[in-house]
Amino acid sequence: PNSDPRLTFIEKLLSDTSSPGDILTFNQSFEISRLKELALDFPKFSKEILKRIDCIKDLMTPFQKRIYYKHTMHGSYSIKQVLPALVPELSYESLAINNGGDASLAFERMIFDQKSDHSELRKQMLEYCGMDTLAMVKILEKLSEPGFS
Repeated sequence: PNSDPRLTFIEKLLSDTSSPGDILTFNQSFEISRLKELALDFPKFSKEILKRIDCIKDLMTPFQKRIYYKHTMHGSYSIKQVLPALVPELSYESLAINNGGDASLAFERMIFDQKSDHSELRKQMLEYCGMDTLAMVKILEKLSEPGFS
């Protein structure tokens, strides 16, 4: 609470992505917008942040362009719909925080509400973020299977 976590985030991001390779996202336009904002707010890191943007690949593309579609995605290419369509045993439904809007509100509360103990909220946020990461791994694995269609 009452601190700006962005600098720590930037340092960790740049450290974790210093090796050559792609950076996978699900909804690259959102992620790129956030990185550009950070580059503007932290000019010292701007060059390195902008280099990372060039490495971004969007795992959402095959679903957004309808290269792959299942009726269980209900017309959506959101990770929340794609994941259970491809990996039925996984879903966001049972999570206390199960969508980006709620995650944004929870994050804001953790930053600005100094009066509350946020240990449970932090746990819920880590579960949500962990599911996002696991979802991308499992979707990529599914797309990489021989003969997947």
